[in-house]
Amino acid sequence: MNTAEEQGVIDAAASVIPAPINFTDAAAQKVKELIDEESNDQLKLRVFISGGGCSGFQYGFTFDETVQEGDTHVEKAGVTLLVDPMSFQYLAGAEIDYTEGLEGAQFVIRNPNATTTCGCGSSFSA
Repeated sequence: MNTAEEQGVIDAAASVIPAPINFTDAAAQKVKELIDEESNDQLKLRVFISGGGCSGFQYGFTFDETVQEGDTHVEKAGVTLLVDPMSFQYLAGAEIDYTEGLEGAQFVIRNPNATTTCGCGSSFSA
């Protein structure tokens, strides 16, 4: 049984663990298709945040063969999603999805940390 002091440490640690990133089945399947087209099974999808856009930050996507120290890994359907530590603090709890509709096919990030987003959805502020 934990002592009160140990319980406090556990509670303190639990309160700072960030929420995971939800990498949807649709997004993982599309990434898998794109990787198959490249004929390089070492590719991983890297999602990142950079300064810019009309709201202050913008999302970026790229393929990467290299896992950097501190990267968060999300595995789904044989595909790896990578997020660097700086970007993860803005993406914790977000959902990365792929949609096809009237506006075309695109990856979509639903981010609970975004306080405002631009009309096109590619930039946000937190």
